[in-house]
Amino acid sequence: MIMKAILTKLVLSLLIVAGFAPFTSEAQILATSVSPSGYGDRQFDMDTIYSVKRIREDDKMYQIGVWRRIDLREKYNKPLYGAGDTKSNGIINQIYKAVVEENALEVFADDEFTQPLSIAEFQENFWLNATGDSIFTKQLYYLDFKEDFVFDKHHSEMVFDIKYLELVMPSETNSNAGQKTIAFIRYKDFYNHFKNHPEARWINFQNNSKSLTYDEAFETRLFRSVVRRFTNAEDALIADLVSAENPNPEMQAYFDALAFEYKLLEYENSLWEW
Repeated sequence: MIMKAILTKLVLSLLIVAGFAPFTSEAQILATSVSPSGYGDRQFDMDTIYSVKRIREDDKMYQIGVWRRIDLREKYNKPLYGAGDTKSNGIINQIYKAVVEENALEVFADDEFTQPLSIAEFQENFWLNATGDSIFTKQLYYLDFKEDFVFDKHHSEMVFDIKYLELVMPSETNSNAGQKTIAFIRYKDFYNHFKNHPEARWINFQNNSKSLTYDEAFETRLFRSVVRRFTNAEDALIADLVSAENPNPEMQAYFDALAFEYKLLEYENSLWEW
């Protein structure tokens, strides 16, 4: 073993003397300094305004828009809904505090973020229903959001790229006058504000020490949602695509939403079959 080590050192010394060491070092530098595409990220278009994901536009091999609804009353979503009768520690009230008390989140009247809402306008939308009656936070149990389902070919992975959240007043809360959009919030703003928040938490009722921040809960998909719309030629809700002759259109819309979910799973699984 000693003789082998001596011979190894001798060979390395001869290589250095012969001038191979500079060649080896240069090869190593080239191998580690060149990106797979030959260019840095700055050479590619990338959504840095609405997205928290670093996905280059040229790397999007497949993309489809998906609009979802989280019903906070569902058992699986209770960690977001909050505790007690007032739900004061739930996500809806935490968003309200971030907008009104902390002035930390911008809110908008449209999903293109071209119509900013003042705090007064937001408060009116939040607290008053169609008849002008005051409501409670716990009555705002719909949290909608839009995301892009993307296959990132650079990293060979499927990505859920959330774009915005939409606070929605249910029709029942809105004096049965139809649901009402309270405000739109850029997901990136939401993510950045709540990622290190000391109080706003996805509450683990079984073990408080394992409660998560909202950004952790959303990025690990710790919620149950229903697809309400996906990119289609009619730009219509799934419910609106159901035949008017269907005897139970609401149930059919639910089944169609599940079928779409399965198609997304099938697409992801089929990528790796071959």
